[in-house]
Amino acid sequence: MAKKIAKTNAARILDKEKIPYELLYYTIEDGKVDGVSVAGKIGYPPERVYKTLVASGASKQAYVFVIPVAEELDLKKAAKAASEKKMEMVSVKEILSLTGYVRGGCSPVGMKKPFPTFVSIEAERLSELIVSAGKIGMQLKLAPSELLFVTKGQFAELTTTSQ
Repeated sequence: MAKKIAKTNAARILDKEKIPYELLYYTIEDGKVDGVSVAGKIGYPPERVYKTLVASGASKQAYVFVIPVAEELDLKKAAKAASEKKMEMVSVKEILSLTGYVRGGCSPVGMKKPFPTFVSIEAERLSELIVSAGKIGMQLKLAPSELLFVTKGQFAELTTTSQ
């Protein structure tokens, strides 16, 4: 009998909101859990797979940025999107206490508390994108508009390549 995999908090929230999504699974035994490797494991191009980054503004407010896995967050663009003077990444050791998720399994959905969320403008052209389901080895596939709805997020120019 196949072992039933428990849903993550992110998946339970999507269920509660009646948002359609698909859970995707990948193996973690090889230790390759970076976004580009994950995209290959689940069979999607890196442009469709997004990573969740947490940063802090000059005001000390935390923000969530969701960008394509092969891209870099442009901190100047992130600060502008959040109307902050400057932005810096939250340290890895702070991620769990701040979000309730571990590095590599941080979902933009279902953090300990809601943070202002910005999704890279490139996602606006996609019918579906893939983000972490809140656990290493699990991803969520859903419509970008649904991600914005559930996170109360907005699209913004966030990467070095976005114009």
